[in-house]
Amino acid sequence: MAVNRVPVLKRCRSLGLEPMYLGIDKKSTRQLKRSTRKVSEYGTQLREKQKAKFIYGVLEKPFRNYYKKADRMPGQTGENMMVMLESRLDNVIFRLGFARTRREARQIVGHRHVLVNGHIVNIPSYLVKAGDEIEIKEKAKGSERYKQILEATGGRLVPSWLTVDQENLKGTVNELPNREAIDVPVNEMLIVELYSK
Repeated sequence: MAVNRVPVLKRCRSLGLEPMYLGIDKKSTRQLKRSTRKVSEYGTQLREKQKAKFIYGVLEKPFRNYYKKADRMPGQTGENMMVMLESRLDNVIFRLGFARTRREARQIVGHRHVLVNGHIVNIPSYLVKAGDEIEIKEKAKGSERYKQILEATGGRLVPSWLTVDQENLKGTVNELPNREAIDVPVNEMLIVELYSK
């Protein structure tokens, strides 16, 4: 699998992104030296796409597949794509506060610690549906790792489309999120314009 080894804070600076959207509470004190050249329309669209891919940890091919799938769905393509990205299992684990970052959530899913409706799911891109019950499996619940994670994520707000029981490491998807419920600083219309060329 392709792994981007560029330091996270450096990527955040180059994309003009706050690290808190990735679950990282560090602040970068260094400022990126911006060139005075005007960014083209294509450059602006590309930056938005890179931002979305970076936040959700998705590579180019699956990201394009999300776009194609969203384009075939009824409604607005950009909103559909953002809802699909937000309802990925690794993102839902992150939103529930069972992982500090989406990367850690991806690892937790990959290590078979997550049950969806009582069945082990180890695919980070699995799309959850309304009514799904997500929990950390019993064997892993007692580990020191989850105690540390819950301490770190205790103050994090859980979105309204999810309900969480942090004592038992369980969560429920009440409904799929709408665009207003997704707090990611991405202009999805620019991504749609980029792909529809």
